[in-house]
Amino acid sequence: MREFGFELALCASLESDERLVSRQLGGHVHGRRILDTVVVEGDVPARAAITPDRIPTAAIESDAGTGRARYWKAAFDCHPDRAERAVELAVERGFFERERRGGRTYVRQTARYPDWVDRVTAVENKPDLDRPGDLEAQLRTDVSLALVDSVVLATADYVTRAHLNRIPEEVGVWRFDPDSGEREVVREATQLPTDGPGVERIEGHPGRTDVRPVTAAEKASARTRLAERAYAKGWRTFDYPACAQCSPDGDGLPQCAWKGRPVRASEECGADCGGYEAADPPAVDADGLRAERSPWEPDPDGFRRRQSGLDRFT
Repeated sequence: MREFGFELALCASLESDERLVSRQLGGHVHGRRILDTVVVEGDVPARAAITPDRIPTAAIESDAGTGRARYWKAAFDCHPDRAERAVELAVERGFFERERRGGRTYVRQTARYPDWVDRVTAVENKPDLDRPGDLEAQLRTDVSLALVDSVVLATADYVTRAHLNRIPEEVGVWRFDPDSGEREVVREATQLPTDGPGVERIEGHPGRTDVRPVTAAEKASARTRLAERAYAKGWRTFDYPACAQCSPDGDGLPQCAWKGRPVRASEECGADCGGYEAADPPAVDADGLRAERSPWEPDPDGFRRRQSGLDRFT
């Protein structure tokens, strides 16, 4: 079982009208950790009402509220370049309104950013446990940082006691069959202390591991950024092969009739493949599928108050 197809099948099985699913997101503060699958639960409709796009973390954390507009530089506690970029994106995406007074730019939120995230689960996908790679170190990083509420290992293998002993006891374990979509909970995940500080593994060396402490405030900011990226990105972010053998299934997975499984276009498709038949990539409405099967909203009404007349200044 290839990890790509396993990951897509798991994402499709987890997607529902009560939670968001995304994949390949940065789950770090100072280090470099990519989470295979991220599941976000909470008041998603409250967040969905603002914009389908990612809202910059700097704009969310700024002092620009929904009431009186503030001078943009006074509303941010970060580098001016980052603040300016956040203002541009927030205005473009309907989270900020902007007006000019006396040659200065003032901003305010069009809607109060909701406290919408109740639970974030990170899933490490490892269909073949006999080829673990750096699995143990990755999972220990996730547990010690505690950026997410729970960490789960998903596999297609039979899970033995020896397997369980090699990973942190806080990590839950799922046995998942990508063909049937059935998921067995082998071990429940432990709730992690997301509200407190954490310790992040930065780099491993022979005989030592470099770590860095992370404050609760840094974690809260990274958690907001993770949730926003999950909301905006989703999991259908792959390309479809330009091949007649590609026939997407009902979930939008890039199924290859010749190989009999989902394929990654960038690595497995092309003239070197024995079943390759040049054709236009299949047309798949990924946004439509996501809107139909999750609480993500592609075209919300938004909260921009056009009657205020502020738009003529943008």
